[in-house]
Amino acid sequence: MHQDILFISDLHIGLEKPEITRRFLDFLKNRASKATALYILGDLFDAWIGDDDPTPPNNQIRKQLKALTQSGVAIYFQPGNRDFLLGQRFCRETGVTLLDDFFVINLFGTPTLITHGDLLCTDDFAYQAFREKSHTDAWKSNVLSKPLLLRLLVSRWYRLRSYFHKRKKSTDIMDVNQSTVIDKMNEYQCYRLIHGHTHRPDIHNFSINNHSAQRFVLAAWYKDTGSVLSWNNEGHKIEPI
Repeated sequence: MHQDILFISDLHIGLEKPEITRRFLDFLKNRASKATALYILGDLFDAWIGDDDPTPPNNQIRKQLKALTQSGVAIYFQPGNRDFLLGQRFCRETGVTLLDDFFVINLFGTPTLITHGDLLCTDDFAYQAFREKSHTDAWKSNVLSKPLLLRLLVSRWYRLRSYFHKRKKSTDIMDVNQSTVIDKMNEYQCYRLIHGHTHRPDIHNFSINNHSAQRFVLAAWYKDTGSVLSWNNEGHKIEPI
C-alpha cells in the first residue's frame, strides 16, 4: 500500500491572492487527505504577524488544517522567512506540529534533512544579519506586543522594502551557497536535502565525500502554477497542483 508523504513550500498566501488560497484549500480537502503526512517547509503565508491575526483567509486556513489533522493526517510546519512569527497558539488551534529550522526525518529508510532554505543562502549577508536579529526571543516579543493594526502596517512596509531590495540583488546572492549546503548535510549526516525558499524548483545531484547526494528544491505556488513533492515506498514524483 502506498503511504504518500507530501512536501510543499512558498505558497505566500494572503488576502490579495485568492486563487492560491482556493487551490490550497482544495489541496487539503482532496490530495492531502489521502496522504500519511504533509510537510510545509515555510512561507505558507506571505506575512504572519502573530497567531492573533484574524485577517482573511487565516481562519479558513486554520479550520481546514484542523480538519485534516483530526482526520489522521500528520502536518508538520517549518517556519520560513515570511511566517517565522507563527507560534504555539496556531499549532494548538490546528493540530500542526512546529519543527526546528533544520530537521531530519526518516523518509522510507533514508535520513533526509528538511529546511525552509533561507539559512542556506549565506552569500546574502544583509538578510542573514537581519534574520539573526529578528529570530531572537526579545525581538519577537517586542513585535508581538504591538497592537495588531500597527503590526499590519509595519508588515506591509517590510514587504514593500523587501521587494525593492530584491530588485537590487543579484540572483546568485539569493540562491543557496553550495558549501553551506554540504556543511549542513555533513553536520546532520544526511545525503538527501529538501528545501524551498529560492523559488527555483529542481533536483540537484552532487557528491559529498565520494557519496552520491541530492538536493530537492520545492516549487513556489503562483496564481496558475504550483506543485507538490510526493514520496512513497516506490520513490518520488512531482505532482502539479
